[in-house]
Amino acid sequence: MNQPNATGRIEINASADDVYALVSDPAMLAELAEEYSTFRWLDGATHAQIGARFRGGNQRGLRRWSTLATITEAAAAERFAFEVTFARLPISRWQYDIEQNGDGCVVTESTWDNRPGWLKLPTSTATGVFDRDEHNQRNIATTLRRLKDKAETR
Repeated sequence: MNQPNATGRIEINASADDVYALVSDPAMLAELAEEYSTFRWLDGATHAQIGARFRGGNQRGLRRWSTLATITEAAAAERFAFEVTFARLPISRWQYDIEQNGDGCVVTESTWDNRPGWLKLPTSTATGVFDRDEHNQRNIATTLRRLKDKAETR
């Protein structure tokens, strides 16, 4: 796999199991993330497992859009990842890697922009974000800070 377009890393004073429980819950991610704001399971799914799908609602100011996410990795206390599409077109991959580190853990959040070149202008116009890599880098930093606060106050 190529290098992510945006990534961030944070140390959290909580167990890898506890942090995995947070990042593998799409409802909790919606609470922690900057643009991703709502979700609903699809096709009878009720929890994070490989192949489960969910509809993600996103919001930036007055702009709103939804995407479809398919969970591709769900290794408890190690990694949670999903691929995002819109109208069957690839959009991105999001991944959370968790490493136990003494009594705490280190979490790395990464994203890959999978949009074909021709799709970048229309999706940038729709979301109002024309430098998606830089924007996601800031969003990841915010999400990781919120994740740390949530995990350490549980």
